[in-house]
Amino acid sequence: MSLFSLRKSSPQSNAPESAVNTPIPPKAAAAHPLDAVTGGAFTAPTSGERAARIREWLATNPSLEHMNEVFKELSHRDRGAAKPLKEKLDELKRQKSQEQIGIEWAQKAQALLDHSRLNLADALAWQRDAARAGAPLSREPLASLKQSLAERVKAIEDLQHRVQVEREAAVLIAQRIEVLSTKPWREAQHSTETLRGDVAHWQQQASALMEDAQWASVEVKFPPMLEASRNQLQLVWDAFEAALAQTVAADANPQAPLPAVPVWADELRAARGMGAAVPAEKAAHDAQAVHEKRARLAAELDKTLSVLERELAEGHGKATPKAAADVRAVLKTHGRLLTAEQEARAHAALSQAGELEGWQRWRADQLREELVAKAEALLQAPEGQRMGGRKMQETLRSLRDQWKTTDQGGQPNHALWKRFDEACTEAHKVVETWLTQVRQQADAHKAQRLAIIDELKAWTAAHAESTDWKAQVRELHAFSERWREAGHLSEKAFADIQPVWKDVMHTAHARLEAAQAESTARRRALIEEAAVLGAAPMLRIDAVKALQQRWQAEAHAVPLERKHEQKLWEAFRQPIDDAFARKSTEREKASASLNEHDQRVLDASRALEAASASGDAQQIRVAMAELEAALAGQPAAAPAAKAAAVAAKPQMPDASVSTDAAAPMPQAEADSEPVAAEAASEEQPAEPVVAAAPVAPPKKLVAVRGDDRPGMKKAEPAGRDGRRSDRPGDRRDGTPARPDARGGRDVRGAGAAPMRDQRDWREEREPRGPRLGDAAFRAQRQALESAQASLRKLAAQAHGEVLTQLMTAWEQRDAQQLPTAQALGPRLTPAMRSAWAAAVTKAASALAGETLLRLEMAAEVPTPAEHLSDRRMLQLQLLTRRNAASPNETWAEDVAKVLASPFDAAVARRLQNVLKALLKR
Repeated sequence: MSLFSLRKSSPQSNAPESAVNTPIPPKAAAAHPLDAVTGGAFTAPTSGERAARIREWLATNPSLEHMNEVFKELSHRDRGAAKPLKEKLDELKRQKSQEQIGIEWAQKAQALLDHSRLNLADALAWQRDAARAGAPLSREPLASLKQSLAERVKAIEDLQHRVQVEREAAVLIAQRIEVLSTKPWREAQHSTETLRGDVAHWQQQASALMEDAQWASVEVKFPPMLEASRNQLQLVWDAFEAALAQTVAADANPQAPLPAVPVWADELRAARGMGAAVPAEKAAHDAQAVHEKRARLAAELDKTLSVLERELAEGHGKATPKAAADVRAVLKTHGRLLTAEQEARAHAALSQAGELEGWQRWRADQLREELVAKAEALLQAPEGQRMGGRKMQETLRSLRDQWKTTDQGGQPNHALWKRFDEACTEAHKVVETWLTQVRQQADAHKAQRLAIIDELKAWTAAHAESTDWKAQVRELHAFSERWREAGHLSEKAFADIQPVWKDVMHTAHARLEAAQAESTARRRALIEEAAVLGAAPMLRIDAVKALQQRWQAEAHAVPLERKHEQKLWEAFRQPIDDAFARKSTEREKASASLNEHDQRVLDASRALEAASASGDAQQIRVAMAELEAALAGQPAAAPAAKAAAVAAKPQMPDASVSTDAAAPMPQAEADSEPVAAEAASEEQPAEPVVAAAPVAPPKKLVAVRGDDRPGMKKAEPAGRDGRRSDRPGDRRDGTPARPDARGGRDVRGAGAAPMRDQRDWREEREPRGPRLGDAAFRAQRQALESAQASLRKLAAQAHGEVLTQLMTAWEQRDAQQLPTAQALGPRLTPAMRSAWAAAVTKAASALAGETLLRLEMAAEVPTPAEHLSDRRMLQLQLLTRRNAASPNETWAEDVAKVLASPFDAAVARRLQNVLKALLKR
């Protein structure tokens, strides 16, 4: 119906059907200005066609301006079609960025190549830093520059290697010259031309190295190394040529001087026959000299041979080559003066040393190979696991020291040394980079420290007139902290800059130190005043306070060093503390002399503590009474009176001990008290008794009763015998109700007592004794607390024993074992006990289910979980029973019912829990 009404009310319902179904032709979309540029990308019907036309347009390499404009327009319409255009723009940006980076790093590389001296560390760092920065190293011109740098670095390294080779070659040539000096001079003369050519060739190669184009780029250690080898070789060759020329001249002219080479000189001397022409005296003198020389050489050879033989016997590998070299030197220099036996001994030791040296050489080569492997491993470590600069430096130093130690024990191995040195040199580049960073950091730290010094100077000038000493101390301390945290410097740099800092800091502290010196003088004056004030016979508190205020004002005004200020404060405080201590001592001496009352209280407290320790309740009560009398200032009773008082009290067991000191005495006990007193008077002789002062009667307590449910307040007072009044409307205690329970003060009965004055309670209050001293007060309080705790403990023990006797009497059905009424407590009358005894003796009968529940409700103790629902039901039933006795009123009868039933352990436990609470009240 509603659909029909809607169709009827529609305005289109009256239009003809043909007009409704005829589609309206869409308006012709206006062509985008960039559509012709992009090949129809803006008018394409689908996103895929637009993306394809954009790719075709990008293939024509359009300009950057057109691409940015097309992307700006197309990204708002179709992000998918604009994605190829965005990727092309991002690629162009990356290419442009890489071109800029490439130009920057190309300039740096060209600057390195144009420099006359190329640092190898900078060249290697260029490639690493360029790769990190993202420079296109595979494109030109960086590829060519990279190749050029690599070739130049290789040329420099080859040049350095050639320097080391030439150095070793110079050493070998010098060794050849030394060996020729030990051979006949004619053989040396024959080898002179070859040796001269080798020396000239070496000098030519060394000159070629120094003239190389890359010579300026080698490390600074190589040029001095090559120059030293060149000079050394030239000196050795010049000396050899001079000695050989002198030898040739001495051979041609017998009058010419002999050369300095011992072997050649001896040879020429033998050829000249100088021994035959010498006169007899000179011959004898020479023979004696030769004999002495032989003896000296024999001693020297014996000493060196002993050292060599000892080293061989002990197997020392490092010291044996040196000892063997010493023996060879002796044989080489003075071999012709030794005897055959000495020479045979020396050759035997040298042969053994040669065998040992062969083993040492083999072992030394093994050690060298291990060192080479370690050095090469430094370069083969991954990038993230390589050592830092300092650790690499220490490792390389350690490896080189080990290599030197190995060289001392055996012959050198030049091939292994070349590999080892190349590996160490390559690894040392890390150390050089680290050293460069360290130097840069040191420069930065030094500049930072210089800035702090300049800032401190400016601060000193700005605070030249300031008197805010605390602020100055804080700011100077801040300067010191900044200086301490300014970074590390080398020892030399720190030694240079530290005196400057100390001078500036001393200048900044000058005014503060002067103010502190003046403050110290003023404080010492205050200390003297404090000493005078403390030594006075009468201590003036106002003067002490004023002096302390002056000290505080001075301390707040000028701060001192912590320890110094503490010492001054202690010196200031000491005389005042001594004066107060002297005053306190005098006061204590005055109060130490106890008066008679305090002494009596102390004695009574000690007696009460001894009684508490004995565990006798009667003695504890007597001691408590004596202490209370001492506290009240009553006169001490005679011993006979004390005995009579003890005998007058009822001798009941410990179960009668009650924790409530204010509980009223039961009627049975009150009736039996005169009889006990009379019996005590018959047993003891009559003595004069001093009557004690009357004690105020205890305040009357009225038992109250309320709802029997656990946790409810007992707001209503009960009657004297626990029963309700028979008259409706009367109170539970039997007194008639007030005419108007809500009446005011004017509705009082005629017999009502008039209202007492508010000051009456002071007049009725028990008079107190004299005031106690501190020691006596504390002693009596502690003694009373201990006595009350002992009484509570004894009462609990006695109560437990009484309940145990009651359960035993019930179990054995023996009324003789039932405890007495006095033992059961004041709440149980003799009539109630008689009812319990009768229940125990008669035959057992069944126990009603609600009897134990009523007892647990009266004692307000928990009920076992299985009987909890029954207890709740009984509570509801009791609320509906009007004028029925409550469980609090019938608990004695309920106990008698339980005792009349058969003994059950579970029932006994529940009954014991109930009586434990009921008999204590």
